Amino acid sequence: MAKLLVTGGAGFIGANFVHHWLRTYPGERVVVLDALTYAGNLANLEAAKGRSELRFEPGDIRDTALVERLLREELIDTIVHFAAESHVDRSIHGPDAFIETNVQGTHSMLKAARTVWLKERTVSSHRFHHVSTDEVYGSLGPDDPAFTEQTRYAPNSPYSASKAASDHLVRAYHHTYGLNTTISNCSNNYGPFHFPEKLIPLMIVNLLHGRALPIYGDGRNVRDWLHVSDHCRGIERVLQRGKPGEVYNIGGGAESENLTLVRTLCAVADAAFRERTDLAARFPAAPAARGEPSASLIHFVQDRPGHDRRYAIDCTKAERELGYQAEVTLAQGLRETFTWYLDHEWWWRAVMDGSYQRWIDTHYR
Repeated sequence: MAKLLVTGGAGFIGANFVHHWLRTYPGERVVVLDALTYAGNLANLEAAKGRSELRFEPGDIRDTALVERLLREELIDTIVHFAAESHVDRSIHGPDAFIETNVQGTHSMLKAARTVWLKERTVSSHRFHHVSTDEVYGSLGPDDPAFTEQTRYAPNSPYSASKAASDHLVRAYHHTYGLNTTISNCSNNYGPFHFPEKLIPLMIVNLLHGRALPIYGDGRNVRDWLHVSDHCRGIERVLQRGKPGEVYNIGGGAESENLTLVRTLCAVADAAFRERTDLAARFPAAPAARGEPSASLIHFVQDRPGHDRRYAIDCTKAERELGYQAEVTLAQGLRETFTWYLDHEWWWRAVMDGSYQRWIDTHYR
């Protein structure tokens, strides 16, 4: 039975992974380490509260001594490293935090794992899995083939540069010290518990409030969308079948221009308001509450610096070696995600405090 340390396990993808693992492997120990910064929220783990298999430890991944202590105390044999600063816009306005968390924090984790697993040999086998992003590969043209694991790194933002650096550190610790590592590079995630500064949850919350739906530039930037449940299944496959030292791309196979995505989400909202009579009373400012199209809120804003034009993931290696395949279509995923936000209004209202809204107003006006 595996004993997992999940860093960033109170964040969006990390919390979804924790719930997935506890459902799939009941009785296996899961320790969550999270600093509970703005995007980390204990409410994300509320459904697992009280389970004896789960331990939450507040703390910073840069605290090497803390990580070493947890590895020893719990006899951890598997690290799933989600913890990261991940918002491109924030990295443009404040890159220091991204270097400190994503580069220095990952190095701290690697040092702790090397000390406890390789020098002290507390467990007979181990795995350090590092969760990364397709943004390390840079930007694609409209006719370019999708990113593979052999694509040259070409990060274009402080965020993607910090993730590229952390990927290289993980690779180096495998090749230099023999640490059993794997890396996965995923496409854009969406789904439950997604902090509402990212595109899909921001659009959902704004259209429910009748606020502008800000779209950068001409809206023609393309992303490959991956439902978070598929991402969790992909990581599970890497842990089970992935070869030490290897990299696996995990994508959703669902490319969409941002403008098309937002229009689709608006259509989902309009349909929901027609089907559920309670929504007009709950969200009277939404255009759909008055029978008007949500797409009327679409508003184009100045493009951000260095905005990558297109991302696309080639999952052939993960499909061939791991048996991975995305199961959630984009249309299905958007409907389910919109419904989740309707049914969890308490969650997103709790995370959207005044300081967060001021930041959104400043950077998306």
